[in-house]
Amino acid sequence: MVGLKSIVAGLLALAFATRWLIRYVSIVRFKRKHGCKSEVRIPQVERIIGYDLFKIQMQASKDKKIIEVSRKRFENFGNTWSGSMMGQRFFNTIEMENVKTVLATNFRDFGLGQRQESFGPLLGQGIFTTDGVQWEHSRALVRPNFTRAQVADLDTFETHILQFISKIPKDGSTVDLQTLFFQLTLDSATEFLFGASVNSLSSKEGSEQEKFGKQFDLAQSKLGRRSRLGKLSFLFRDKEFDQACRDVHVFVDKIIADALEKAQPHDIEKSIDSTGEPWRYIFLTEMLNSTRDPKRLRDELLNILLAGRDTTASLLSHSFHLLARRPDIFNKLKAEISNELHGEKPNYETLRNLKYLKYFLNEALRLYPVVPANGRFAVRDTTIPLGGGPDGKSPIMIPKGTVVAYSVYSMHRRKDIYGPDALEFRPERWAPEEGLRPGWGYLPFNGGPRICVGQQFALTEASYTIVRLLQEFSAIENRDETPWQENLSLTMSCGRGVKVALVPK
Repeated sequence: MVGLKSIVAGLLALAFATRWLIRYVSIVRFKRKHGCKSEVRIPQVERIIGYDLFKIQMQASKDKKIIEVSRKRFENFGNTWSGSMMGQRFFNTIEMENVKTVLATNFRDFGLGQRQESFGPLLGQGIFTTDGVQWEHSRALVRPNFTRAQVADLDTFETHILQFISKIPKDGSTVDLQTLFFQLTLDSATEFLFGASVNSLSSKEGSEQEKFGKQFDLAQSKLGRRSRLGKLSFLFRDKEFDQACRDVHVFVDKIIADALEKAQPHDIEKSIDSTGEPWRYIFLTEMLNSTRDPKRLRDELLNILLAGRDTTASLLSHSFHLLARRPDIFNKLKAEISNELHGEKPNYETLRNLKYLKYFLNEALRLYPVVPANGRFAVRDTTIPLGGGPDGKSPIMIPKGTVVAYSVYSMHRRKDIYGPDALEFRPERWAPEEGLRPGWGYLPFNGGPRICVGQQFALTEASYTIVRLLQEFSAIENRDETPWQENLSLTMSCGRGVKVALVPK
Protein backbone atom coordinates (compact mmCIF):
# COMPACT_ATOMS: atom_id res chain seq x y z
CA MET A 1 0.00 0.00 0.00
CA VAL A 2 2.83 2.37 0.93
CA GLY A 3 4.53 1.51 -2.34
CA LEU A 4 1.38 2.36 -4.31
CA LYS A 5 1.10 5.73 -2.59
CA SER A 6 4.73 6.46 -3.44
CA ILE A 7 4.12 5.57 -7.07
CA VAL A 8 1.02 7.80 -7.25
CA ALA A 9 2.89 10.67 -5.59
CA GLY A 10 5.77 10.20 -7.99
CA LEU A 11 3.46 10.22 -11.01
CA LEU A 12 1.73 13.38 -9.80
CA ALA A 13 5.08 15.08 -9.25
CA LEU A 14 6.22 14.01 -12.71
CA ALA A 15 2.98 15.29 -14.29
CA PHE A 16 3.38 18.63 -12.50
CA ALA A 17 7.04 18.92 -13.54
CA THR A 18 6.20 18.03 -17.15
CA ARG A 19 3.39 20.57 -17.24
CA TRP A 20 5.70 23.22 -15.75
CA LEU A 21 8.42 22.43 -18.29
CA ILE A 22 6.01 22.61 -21.23
CA ARG A 23 4.73 25.94 -19.98
CA TYR A 24 8.27 27.24 -19.42
CA VAL A 25 9.31 26.31 -22.97
CA SER A 26 6.12 27.91 -24.31
CA ILE A 27 6.89 31.16 -22.48
CA VAL A 28 10.51 31.22 -23.69
CA ARG A 29 9.39 30.73 -27.29
CA PHE A 30 6.64 33.38 -26.94
CA LYS A 31 9.10 35.94 -25.57
CA ARG A 32 11.64 35.21 -28.30
CA LYS A 33 9.01 35.49 -31.02
CA HIS A 34 7.72 38.86 -29.78
CA GLY A 35 11.07 40.33 -28.66
CA CYS A 36 9.93 40.53 -25.03
CA LYS A 37 12.34 41.44 -22.27
CA SER A 38 12.09 41.50 -18.47
CA GLU A 39 10.41 44.38 -16.66
CA VAL A 40 11.34 46.19 -13.46
CA ARG A 41 10.12 44.33 -10.38
CA ILE A 42 9.33 46.30 -7.24
CA PRO A 43 11.09 44.98 -4.10
CA GLN A 44 9.02 42.40 -2.19
CA VAL A 45 9.77 39.94 0.60
CA GLU A 46 8.15 37.18 -1.48
CA ARG A 47 6.20 37.14 -4.73
CA ILE A 48 4.11 33.98 -4.34
CA ILE A 49 1.43 35.48 -2.10
CA GLY A 50 2.65 39.08 -1.96
CA TYR A 51 1.16 39.63 1.48
CA ASP A 52 3.71 42.33 2.34
CA LEU A 53 2.44 44.50 -0.52
CA PHE A 54 -1.16 43.82 0.48
CA LYS A 55 -0.40 45.10 4.02
CA ILE A 56 1.23 48.22 2.59
CA GLN A 57 -1.79 48.87 0.37
CA MET A 58 -4.27 48.32 3.18
CA GLN A 59 -2.38 50.75 5.44
CA ALA A 60 -2.22 53.29 2.61
CA SER A 61 -5.96 52.86 2.12
CA LYS A 62 -6.54 53.40 5.84
CA ASP A 63 -4.38 56.54 5.72
CA LYS A 64 -6.24 57.69 2.58
CA LYS A 65 -3.01 57.83 0.58
CA ILE A 66 -3.22 54.80 -1.68
CA ILE A 67 -3.13 56.63 -5.01
CA GLU A 68 -0.25 58.87 -3.90
CA VAL A 69 1.68 55.81 -2.68
CA SER A 70 1.17 54.33 -6.14
CA ARG A 71 2.35 57.53 -7.83
CA LYS A 72 5.55 57.50 -5.76
CA ARG A 73 6.27 53.98 -7.01
CA PHE A 74 6.19 55.25 -10.58
CA GLU A 75 8.63 57.99 -9.59
CA ASN A 76 10.93 55.41 -7.99
CA PHE A 77 10.66 52.47 -10.41
CA GLY A 78 9.63 53.97 -13.75
CA ASN A 79 6.53 54.01 -15.90
CA THR A 80 6.00 50.23 -15.92
CA TRP A 81 6.78 47.65 -13.23
CA SER A 82 5.44 44.40 -11.82
CA GLY A 83 4.55 42.95 -8.43
CA SER A 84 2.46 40.32 -6.70
CA MET A 85 -0.39 40.80 -4.22
CA MET A 86 -2.63 38.20 -2.58
CA GLY A 87 -1.53 35.53 -5.03
CA GLN A 88 -2.11 37.67 -8.10
CA ARG A 89 0.77 38.76 -10.33
CA PHE A 90 0.25 42.17 -11.90
CA PHE A 91 1.89 44.82 -14.04
CA ASN A 92 1.30 48.50 -13.37
CA THR A 93 1.84 51.11 -16.06
CA ILE A 94 1.36 54.75 -17.02
CA GLU A 95 2.73 54.36 -20.55
CA MET A 96 0.19 55.68 -23.04
CA GLU A 97 0.97 53.00 -25.63
CA ASN A 98 0.52 50.25 -23.04
CA VAL A 99 -2.84 51.65 -21.97
CA LYS A 100 -3.93 52.01 -25.59
CA THR A 101 -2.91 48.39 -26.26
CA VAL A 102 -4.91 47.07 -23.29
CA LEU A 103 -8.03 49.16 -23.90
CA ALA A 104 -8.14 49.28 -27.68
CA THR A 105 -5.48 47.73 -29.92
CA ASN A 106 -5.51 44.32 -28.24
CA PHE A 107 -8.92 44.76 -26.60
CA ARG A 108 -9.92 41.11 -27.04
CA ASP A 109 -6.78 39.92 -25.23
CA PHE A 110 -8.04 41.42 -21.97
CA GLY A 111 -11.12 41.14 -19.77
CA LEU A 112 -12.48 42.15 -16.38
CA GLY A 113 -11.45 38.85 -14.77
CA GLN A 114 -12.63 38.66 -11.18
CA ARG A 115 -14.77 41.81 -11.21
CA GLN A 116 -17.87 39.63 -11.29
CA GLU A 117 -16.84 37.95 -8.03
CA SER A 118 -16.06 41.30 -6.38
CA PHE A 119 -18.95 43.42 -7.67
CA GLY A 120 -21.54 40.79 -8.58
CA PRO A 121 -23.32 40.63 -5.20
CA LEU A 122 -24.42 44.25 -5.69
CA LEU A 123 -24.34 44.87 -9.44
CA GLY A 124 -25.08 41.42 -10.86
CA GLN A 125 -24.24 40.90 -14.52
CA GLY A 126 -24.35 44.24 -16.26
CA ILE A 127 -22.34 46.48 -18.54
CA PHE A 128 -19.57 47.10 -15.98
CA THR A 129 -19.18 43.55 -14.68
CA THR A 130 -19.29 41.33 -17.77
CA ASP A 131 -17.07 40.47 -20.73
CA GLY A 132 -17.41 39.09 -24.24
CA VAL A 133 -20.79 38.47 -25.82
CA GLN A 134 -22.65 39.23 -22.61
CA TRP A 135 -20.98 42.64 -22.36
CA GLU A 136 -21.72 43.34 -26.03
CA HIS A 137 -25.41 42.60 -25.37
CA SER A 138 -25.39 44.89 -22.32
CA ARG A 139 -23.77 47.73 -24.22
CA ALA A 140 -26.20 47.34 -27.12
CA LEU A 141 -29.04 47.47 -24.58
CA VAL A 142 -27.75 50.51 -22.70
CA ARG A 143 -26.03 52.75 -25.24
CA PRO A 144 -29.12 53.94 -27.19
CA ASN A 145 -30.48 55.39 -23.95
CA PHE A 146 -27.74 58.04 -23.86
CA THR A 147 -28.59 59.84 -27.08
CA ARG A 148 -28.30 63.60 -27.26
CA ALA A 149 -32.06 64.01 -26.87
CA GLN A 150 -31.97 62.35 -23.45
CA VAL A 151 -28.79 64.12 -22.32
CA ALA A 152 -30.07 67.52 -23.44
CA ASP A 153 -33.32 67.32 -21.44
CA LEU A 154 -32.50 69.54 -18.45
CA ASP A 155 -35.97 70.64 -17.33
CA THR A 156 -36.42 67.79 -14.87
CA PHE A 157 -32.92 68.31 -13.51
CA GLU A 158 -33.74 71.93 -12.70
CA THR A 159 -36.27 70.70 -10.11
CA HIS A 160 -33.52 68.87 -8.27
CA ILE A 161 -31.16 71.84 -8.55
CA LEU A 162 -33.72 74.10 -6.87
CA GLN A 163 -34.09 71.56 -4.05
CA PHE A 164 -30.29 71.44 -3.78
CA ILE A 165 -30.00 75.24 -3.58
CA SER A 166 -32.64 75.33 -0.84
CA LYS A 167 -30.36 73.15 1.34
CA ILE A 168 -27.47 75.64 1.19
CA PRO A 169 -27.33 78.07 4.17
CA LYS A 170 -27.86 81.71 3.21
CA ASP A 171 -26.33 83.09 6.44
CA GLY A 172 -22.71 82.30 5.61
CA SER A 173 -22.52 79.19 7.77
CA THR A 174 -20.47 76.18 6.65
CA VAL A 175 -21.95 73.43 4.49
CA ASP A 176 -20.43 70.20 3.15
CA LEU A 177 -21.28 70.39 -0.54
CA GLN A 178 -20.00 66.89 -1.22
CA THR A 179 -22.78 65.30 0.85
CA LEU A 180 -25.35 67.36 -1.03
CA PHE A 181 -23.80 66.56 -4.42
CA PHE A 182 -24.10 62.82 -3.80
CA GLN A 183 -27.74 63.31 -2.82
CA LEU A 184 -28.40 65.53 -5.85
CA THR A 185 -26.95 63.05 -8.32
CA LEU A 186 -28.74 60.13 -6.65
CA ASP A 187 -32.02 62.02 -7.02
CA SER A 188 -31.45 62.96 -10.67
CA ALA A 189 -30.08 59.54 -11.63
CA THR A 190 -32.99 57.63 -10.09
CA GLU A 191 -35.49 59.92 -11.84
CA PHE A 192 -33.71 59.39 -15.18
CA LEU A 193 -33.43 55.62 -14.66
CA PHE A 194 -36.56 54.66 -12.71
CA GLY A 195 -38.98 57.42 -13.62
CA ALA A 196 -39.31 58.42 -9.95
CA SER A 197 -36.63 60.08 -7.87
CA VAL A 198 -35.77 58.80 -4.40
CA ASN A 199 -35.66 62.50 -3.40
CA SER A 200 -32.82 61.98 -0.93
CA LEU A 201 -32.43 65.75 -0.60
CA SER A 202 -35.90 65.91 0.96
CA SER A 203 -36.79 62.35 2.01
CA LYS A 204 -37.62 61.78 5.67
CA GLU A 205 -35.36 59.75 7.92
CA GLY A 206 -36.54 56.14 8.05
CA SER A 207 -38.38 56.27 4.72
CA GLU A 208 -37.82 53.61 2.07
CA GLN A 209 -36.08 56.17 -0.13
CA GLU A 210 -33.73 57.28 2.65
CA LYS A 211 -32.93 53.66 3.51
CA PHE A 212 -32.20 52.85 -0.13
CA GLY A 213 -29.77 55.77 -0.42
CA LYS A 214 -27.89 54.77 2.72
CA GLN A 215 -27.72 51.08 1.87
CA PHE A 216 -26.63 51.77 -1.70
CA ASP A 217 -23.82 54.01 -0.40
CA LEU A 218 -22.80 51.40 2.15
CA ALA A 219 -22.71 48.54 -0.36
CA GLN A 220 -20.73 50.38 -3.01
CA SER A 221 -18.25 51.76 -0.44
CA LYS A 222 -17.16 48.18 0.27
CA LEU A 223 -16.59 47.17 -3.35
CA GLY A 224 -13.11 48.69 -3.47
CA ARG A 225 -11.86 46.46 -0.66
CA ARG A 226 -13.45 43.42 -2.27
CA SER A 227 -11.63 44.16 -5.52
CA ARG A 228 -8.27 44.45 -3.72
CA LEU A 229 -8.87 41.04 -2.13
CA GLY A 230 -9.37 39.63 -5.62
CA LYS A 231 -9.94 35.88 -5.80
CA LEU A 232 -9.81 35.66 -1.99
CA SER A 233 -12.79 37.99 -1.41
CA PHE A 234 -15.06 34.99 -0.74
CA LEU A 235 -13.09 34.28 2.45
CA PHE A 236 -14.18 37.55 4.08
CA ARG A 237 -17.88 37.50 4.85
CA ASP A 238 -19.48 40.85 5.54
CA LYS A 239 -23.03 40.63 6.88
CA GLU A 240 -23.47 44.40 6.66
CA PHE A 241 -22.56 44.34 2.95
CA ASP A 242 -24.81 41.35 2.27
CA GLN A 243 -27.80 43.03 3.95
CA ALA A 244 -27.19 46.29 2.08
CA CYS A 245 -27.21 44.41 -1.24
CA ARG A 246 -30.50 42.70 -0.33
CA ASP A 247 -32.13 46.00 0.64
CA VAL A 248 -31.03 47.68 -2.59
CA HIS A 249 -32.31 44.77 -4.68
CA VAL A 250 -35.70 44.71 -2.95
CA PHE A 251 -36.17 48.44 -3.55
CA VAL A 252 -35.24 48.28 -7.25
CA ASP A 253 -37.17 45.05 -7.85
CA LYS A 254 -40.36 46.73 -6.64
CA ILE A 255 -39.90 49.58 -9.12
CA ILE A 256 -39.27 47.10 -11.93
CA ALA A 257 -42.33 45.05 -10.98
CA ASP A 258 -44.48 48.19 -11.14
CA ALA A 259 -43.03 49.09 -14.55
CA LEU A 260 -43.67 45.58 -15.89
CA GLU A 261 -47.23 45.73 -14.59
CA LYS A 262 -47.81 48.99 -16.44
CA ALA A 263 -46.18 47.65 -19.59
CA GLN A 264 -48.47 44.61 -19.51
CA PRO A 265 -51.61 46.07 -17.94
CA HIS A 266 -54.61 44.01 -16.90
CA ASP A 267 -56.77 46.87 -18.10
CA ILE A 268 -56.09 49.69 -20.51
CA GLU A 269 -56.29 52.39 -17.82
CA LYS A 270 -52.97 51.19 -16.33
CA SER A 271 -51.10 51.55 -19.59
CA ILE A 272 -48.01 53.77 -19.50
CA ASP A 273 -49.19 55.49 -22.64
CA SER A 274 -52.66 56.28 -21.28
CA THR A 275 -51.82 58.01 -18.02
CA GLY A 276 -52.61 61.40 -19.43
CA GLU A 277 -49.30 62.77 -18.22
CA PRO A 278 -46.88 64.53 -20.61
CA TRP A 279 -44.34 62.16 -22.12
CA ARG A 280 -40.85 62.21 -20.61
CA TYR A 281 -37.90 59.98 -21.07
CA ILE A 282 -37.47 57.12 -18.57
CA PHE A 283 -34.53 54.74 -18.97
CA LEU A 284 -36.40 51.76 -17.52
CA THR A 285 -39.41 52.27 -19.78
CA GLU A 286 -37.19 52.29 -22.85
CA MET A 287 -35.33 49.19 -21.62
CA LEU A 288 -38.63 47.32 -21.54
CA ASN A 289 -38.65 47.53 -25.33
CA SER A 290 -35.58 45.23 -25.35
CA THR A 291 -36.09 42.90 -22.39
CA ARG A 292 -38.70 41.95 -19.79
CA ASP A 293 -36.30 39.92 -17.64
CA PRO A 294 -36.52 41.48 -14.12
CA LYS A 295 -33.02 40.33 -13.13
CA ARG A 296 -31.49 41.71 -16.32
CA LEU A 297 -33.29 45.01 -15.84
CA ARG A 298 -32.15 45.30 -12.23
CA ASP A 299 -28.53 44.53 -13.06
CA GLU A 300 -28.29 47.08 -15.86
CA LEU A 301 -30.10 49.76 -13.84
CA LEU A 302 -27.76 49.35 -10.86
CA ASN A 303 -24.68 49.35 -13.10
CA ILE A 304 -25.72 52.64 -14.68
CA LEU A 305 -26.86 54.11 -11.36
CA LEU A 306 -23.49 53.44 -9.75
CA ALA A 307 -21.52 54.88 -12.65
CA GLY A 308 -23.78 57.83 -13.46
CA ARG A 309 -24.41 58.94 -9.91
CA ASP A 310 -20.87 58.68 -8.51
CA THR A 311 -19.14 60.03 -11.61
CA THR A 312 -21.00 63.33 -11.54
CA ALA A 313 -20.91 63.70 -7.75
CA SER A 314 -17.14 63.15 -7.71
CA LEU A 315 -16.56 65.69 -10.48
CA LEU A 316 -18.76 68.31 -8.79
CA SER A 317 -17.14 67.76 -5.40
CA HIS A 318 -13.64 68.27 -6.75
CA SER A 319 -14.79 71.23 -8.83
CA PHE A 320 -16.00 73.12 -5.77
CA HIS A 321 -13.05 71.95 -3.68
CA LEU A 322 -10.92 73.75 -6.28
CA LEU A 323 -13.17 76.81 -6.67
CA ALA A 324 -13.13 77.40 -2.91
CA ARG A 325 -9.33 77.68 -3.10
CA ARG A 326 -9.11 79.61 -6.35
CA PRO A 327 -11.28 82.76 -6.27
CA ASP A 328 -9.56 83.91 -9.48
CA ILE A 329 -10.98 80.92 -11.35
CA PHE A 330 -14.37 81.32 -9.65
CA ASN A 331 -14.52 84.91 -10.92
CA LYS A 332 -13.45 83.92 -14.47
CA LEU A 333 -16.18 81.32 -14.63
CA LYS A 334 -18.74 83.71 -13.20
CA ALA A 335 -17.82 86.36 -15.78
CA GLU A 336 -18.12 83.90 -18.69
CA ILE A 337 -21.49 82.66 -17.44
CA SER A 338 -22.78 86.20 -17.05
CA ASN A 339 -21.53 87.32 -20.48
CA GLU A 340 -22.90 84.30 -22.33
CA LEU A 341 -26.20 83.67 -20.54
CA HIS A 342 -27.22 87.12 -19.21
CA GLY A 343 -29.02 85.55 -16.26
CA GLU A 344 -30.94 82.99 -18.34
CA LYS A 345 -30.93 79.33 -17.40
CA PRO A 346 -28.61 77.32 -19.66
CA ASN A 347 -29.66 74.67 -22.14
CA TYR A 348 -27.60 72.04 -23.91
CA GLU A 349 -26.50 74.40 -26.69
CA THR A 350 -25.59 77.37 -24.48
CA LEU A 351 -23.60 75.10 -22.16
CA ARG A 352 -21.46 74.11 -25.13
CA ASN A 353 -20.55 77.78 -25.70
CA LEU A 354 -18.95 78.12 -22.25
CA LYS A 355 -15.35 77.45 -23.29
CA TYR A 356 -13.64 78.31 -20.01
CA LEU A 357 -16.06 76.05 -18.15
CA LYS A 358 -15.03 73.23 -20.49
CA TYR A 359 -11.33 73.92 -19.78
CA PHE A 360 -12.10 73.98 -16.06
CA LEU A 361 -13.85 70.60 -16.12
CA ASN A 362 -11.08 69.08 -18.27
CA GLU A 363 -8.51 70.21 -15.71
CA ALA A 364 -10.57 69.02 -12.74
CA LEU A 365 -10.85 65.58 -14.36
CA ARG A 366 -7.13 65.60 -15.09
CA LEU A 367 -5.93 66.21 -11.55
CA TYR A 368 -8.81 64.38 -9.87
CA PRO A 369 -10.00 61.64 -12.24
CA VAL A 370 -13.23 60.01 -11.13
CA VAL A 371 -11.73 56.51 -11.50
CA PRO A 372 -8.05 57.05 -10.64
CA ALA A 373 -6.91 53.47 -11.32
CA ASN A 374 -8.20 50.55 -13.33
CA GLY A 375 -7.03 47.24 -14.73
CA ARG A 376 -7.65 44.28 -17.02
CA PHE A 377 -6.90 40.54 -16.88
CA ALA A 378 -5.12 38.85 -19.79
CA VAL A 379 -7.41 36.16 -21.22
CA ARG A 380 -4.54 34.68 -23.25
CA ASP A 381 -0.77 35.11 -23.49
CA THR A 382 -0.20 38.56 -24.95
CA THR A 383 2.13 41.57 -24.79
CA ILE A 384 2.29 45.25 -24.00
CA PRO A 385 4.74 47.29 -26.14
CA LEU A 386 6.80 49.14 -23.52
CA GLY A 387 8.51 48.52 -20.19
CA GLY A 388 10.94 45.68 -21.00
CA GLY A 389 14.73 45.79 -20.98
CA PRO A 390 17.15 48.25 -19.35
CA ASP A 391 15.73 51.22 -21.29
CA GLY A 392 12.07 50.19 -20.94
CA LYS A 393 11.56 50.32 -24.70
CA SER A 394 11.00 46.60 -25.35
CA PRO A 395 7.75 44.64 -25.18
CA ILE A 396 6.76 42.69 -22.05
CA MET A 397 5.03 39.34 -22.09
CA ILE A 398 1.72 39.32 -20.23
CA PRO A 399 0.90 35.70 -19.35
CA LYS A 400 -2.69 34.54 -19.35
CA GLY A 401 -4.39 35.38 -16.03
CA THR A 402 -2.05 38.28 -15.23
CA VAL A 403 -3.41 41.75 -14.44
CA VAL A 404 -2.34 44.90 -16.25
CA ALA A 405 -3.27 47.85 -14.06
CA TYR A 406 -2.97 51.47 -15.09
CA SER A 407 -3.00 54.58 -12.91
CA VAL A 408 -4.95 57.38 -14.57
CA TYR A 409 -4.17 59.62 -11.58
CA SER A 410 -0.41 59.20 -12.04
CA MET A 411 -0.52 59.37 -15.85
CA HIS A 412 -2.43 62.66 -15.67
CA ARG A 413 0.45 64.10 -13.66
CA ARG A 414 3.25 63.20 -16.09
CA LYS A 415 5.34 66.31 -16.74
CA ASP A 416 6.48 64.99 -20.12
CA ILE A 417 2.83 65.10 -21.22
CA TYR A 418 1.44 68.14 -19.39
CA GLY A 419 4.54 70.25 -18.88
CA PRO A 420 6.63 71.25 -15.84
CA ASP A 421 3.52 72.63 -14.10
CA ALA A 422 1.65 69.31 -14.39
CA LEU A 423 0.91 69.26 -10.64
CA GLU A 424 -0.73 72.69 -10.79
CA PHE A 425 -4.40 73.37 -11.50
CA ARG A 426 -4.42 75.53 -14.63
CA PRO A 427 -7.52 75.33 -16.87
CA GLU A 428 -5.87 77.53 -19.50
CA ARG A 429 -3.62 74.63 -20.54
CA TRP A 430 -6.64 73.27 -22.48
CA ALA A 431 -6.99 76.37 -24.67
CA PRO A 432 -6.25 75.58 -28.35
CA GLU A 433 -3.31 77.99 -28.49
CA GLU A 434 -1.52 75.93 -25.82
CA GLY A 435 -1.32 73.03 -28.26
CA LEU A 436 -1.95 70.30 -25.66
CA ARG A 437 -2.67 66.94 -27.32
CA PRO A 438 -2.43 64.27 -24.61
CA GLY A 439 -4.19 61.51 -26.58
CA TRP A 440 -4.16 58.30 -24.53
CA GLY A 441 -2.48 60.25 -21.74
CA TYR A 442 -5.89 61.69 -20.79
CA LEU A 443 -8.52 59.13 -19.81
CA PRO A 444 -11.16 60.65 -17.51
CA PHE A 445 -13.82 58.33 -18.94
CA ASN A 446 -11.70 55.34 -19.97
CA GLY A 447 -11.07 54.56 -23.66
CA GLY A 448 -11.54 52.06 -26.43
CA PRO A 449 -14.70 49.96 -26.87
CA ARG A 450 -15.49 50.24 -23.15
CA ILE A 451 -15.35 54.04 -23.06
CA CYS A 452 -18.01 55.40 -20.71
CA VAL A 453 -21.37 55.57 -22.50
CA GLY A 454 -22.63 58.22 -20.08
CA GLN A 455 -19.77 60.72 -20.25
CA GLN A 456 -21.83 63.43 -21.99
CA PHE A 457 -24.61 62.90 -19.47
CA ALA A 458 -22.13 63.44 -16.61
CA LEU A 459 -20.46 66.46 -18.20
CA THR A 460 -23.77 68.09 -19.07
CA GLU A 461 -25.17 67.58 -15.58
CA ALA A 462 -21.97 68.86 -13.94
CA SER A 463 -21.83 71.90 -16.23
CA TYR A 464 -25.47 72.75 -15.57
CA THR A 465 -24.99 72.47 -11.80
CA ILE A 466 -21.92 74.73 -11.78
CA VAL A 467 -23.66 77.34 -13.91
CA ARG A 468 -26.80 77.42 -11.77
CA LEU A 469 -24.83 77.68 -8.52
CA LEU A 470 -22.67 80.52 -9.85
CA GLN A 471 -25.83 82.28 -11.02
CA GLU A 472 -27.30 82.01 -7.51
CA PHE A 473 -24.24 82.85 -5.41
CA SER A 474 -21.78 85.70 -5.73
CA ALA A 475 -18.80 84.17 -3.94
CA ILE A 476 -17.46 81.04 -2.28
CA GLU A 477 -15.40 80.85 0.93
CA ASN A 478 -13.16 77.95 1.88
CA ARG A 479 -13.87 76.58 5.36
CA ASP A 480 -11.26 73.83 5.37
CA GLU A 481 -7.57 74.76 5.29
CA THR A 482 -6.32 71.16 5.40
CA PRO A 483 -4.74 69.61 2.26
CA TRP A 484 -6.85 67.51 -0.09
CA GLN A 485 -7.24 63.90 0.98
CA GLU A 486 -8.51 61.02 -1.12
CA ASN A 487 -11.62 59.02 -0.40
CA LEU A 488 -11.40 55.97 -2.62
CA SER A 489 -14.08 53.38 -3.24
CA LEU A 490 -14.91 52.62 -6.86
CA THR A 491 -14.66 56.32 -7.58
CA MET A 492 -12.62 59.03 -5.90
CA SER A 493 -14.08 61.84 -3.82
CA CYS A 494 -12.74 64.32 -1.26
CA GLY A 495 -11.70 62.56 1.95
CA ARG A 496 -12.66 65.53 4.15
CA GLY A 497 -15.70 66.60 2.19
CA VAL A 498 -16.10 70.02 0.58
CA LYS A 499 -16.67 72.43 3.47
CA VAL A 500 -17.45 75.90 2.20
CA ALA A 501 -19.74 78.87 2.63
CA LEU A 502 -21.63 80.30 -0.35
CA VAL A 503 -22.50 83.99 -0.42
CA PRO A 504 -25.94 84.78 -1.92
CA LYS A 505 -26.33 87.61 -4.42
